[in-house]
Amino acid sequence: MSKPGKKVHTKVVFKEYDPNQLSLPIDLGCLIPPNHMVRVVNSAIDQIDLAPLLARYSGGGRSSYHPVMMTKLIVYAYADKIFSSRRIEKAARENIMYMWLCGGNTPDFKTINSFRGERMKEVMVEIFSEVIELLHKQGYIQLENYFLDGTKIEANANKYSWVWGKSTKRYKEKLREKCKELFEFAELAQSKENDEYGERNLEELSEEKPIDSRAIEAAVKQIDERLAATPKHKKLCKAKRVILKDYLPRMKKYENQEEILAQRNSYSKTDTDATFMRMKEDAMKNGQLKPGYNVQIGTENQFVVGYSIHQSAGDTSCMKEHLKEVKKTLGGKLPKNIVADAGYGSEENYEYLKKEQLGNYVKYNTFHKEATRKWQADPTRVQNWDYDESKDEYICSYGRALKFKHINYQKSKNGYRSTIRVYQSEGCKDCPYHGQCIKQSNNPDLAKQIYINKRGNELKAEARANLTSEYGLKMRSLRPIEVESVFGDIKGNFGIRRFILKGLEKVKLEWGLHSIAHNMRKMAAANV
Repeated sequence: MSKPGKKVHTKVVFKEYDPNQLSLPIDLGCLIPPNHMVRVVNSAIDQIDLAPLLARYSGGGRSSYHPVMMTKLIVYAYADKIFSSRRIEKAARENIMYMWLCGGNTPDFKTINSFRGERMKEVMVEIFSEVIELLHKQGYIQLENYFLDGTKIEANANKYSWVWGKSTKRYKEKLREKCKELFEFAELAQSKENDEYGERNLEELSEEKPIDSRAIEAAVKQIDERLAATPKHKKLCKAKRVILKDYLPRMKKYENQEEILAQRNSYSKTDTDATFMRMKEDAMKNGQLKPGYNVQIGTENQFVVGYSIHQSAGDTSCMKEHLKEVKKTLGGKLPKNIVADAGYGSEENYEYLKKEQLGNYVKYNTFHKEATRKWQADPTRVQNWDYDESKDEYICSYGRALKFKHINYQKSKNGYRSTIRVYQSEGCKDCPYHGQCIKQSNNPDLAKQIYINKRGNELKAEARANLTSEYGLKMRSLRPIEVESVFGDIKGNFGIRRFILKGLEKVKLEWGLHSIAHNMRKMAAANV
């Protein structure tokens, strides 16, 4: 027995440690929990048909890594917030989840990058379609309500490498004027051609055919023909030198820029498919435009059911194209009801929904304002005026008649044509509301004009009836919870605010992987 106050020393015992000691289990699967996300990815990919991907292998040569294993590896990596091919390679060597999923295979980053950027790019839509079919079969989605929204994602491009469509057009016109001056200076239009052309210019100077690179090359050919006869002609030698060193390369550059621009107003030199847009996070700061893409997705039960990538910043013009892409993904059918915010409300989109016999729960820009007392009491609002159908006249709040004047036509970016009926009063000088009602500064007679889209108003009325119904109120309350929370998860939780890959097709691939990864995470969370 130890004496009181005496310190007792006890032996410290540690658990045995020997890094070289062999240990069980050898099967890595024993170390992975039953409901872990890696098991969900493994099971889901095993259940989908990857025949389109397998068909891309022609056979022969060195053996390839199995495409099913590679697909599982990349999908799980994206679901695990690993997007770099080098980091995916590292995980396949060191992380037991990846090691188990790959069955001991260790593809290098070049193989991973090549498989993702070449093999998967062509069949991404088919793979995503198979995932959606699996979700539908297992009851995660019903394909009944489709919640649509869009967001801007920055491209992997230099934000100072812009090309503006208006600037290109302006520079090209200035170059054409310089070409005309040079042609005149070089005396290309000499008197000996007067008999042939009369008062008309040469072909490259013709007003019917503006000067382009081919016209400039034709002018150089003419100069060469004349220099053969008079080799020391100073004006012709100078003209040829200026054209070949300056004018022709510049014209070809502008033509190439216009070809890349197509219908867009800008693009980035380091990713020519990217268009300059205002990002959502910079909108409140009035920040600069950045090269990016407009990502459109549709969700149900917070699963991504459809996606598309667009080069146009406006959501309105994207809706038809997006739904056509979704229709292909879903095997020629669309969900029953389409729910979207006011950014999509247009006559063109409403007509498309009607044609496809889809439930229209899409707001328009004045939907909420029309329900306010201020709007309903405003005497200058056309919606508050009476319409005499027999006379085709609108009667304003002061009792003045606005008679039909003429029809205008408006075209959307997609080429859809709307019919606008224009009505005008005879004069409103003594009207007490004219200061509020007439805003046109170039209207000396103070005659009120209104522009009525009858078909658009009919379709808006149908949308308004749907949105204010009991079911419509339910859809409106679900929309922010549905699609906006998915964007919040992908952009906020997983930090996807800038694409890694460049080019429209590769960006589609990248977002398709993010969408599949999000759905896998949702499946894993539902199974916990």
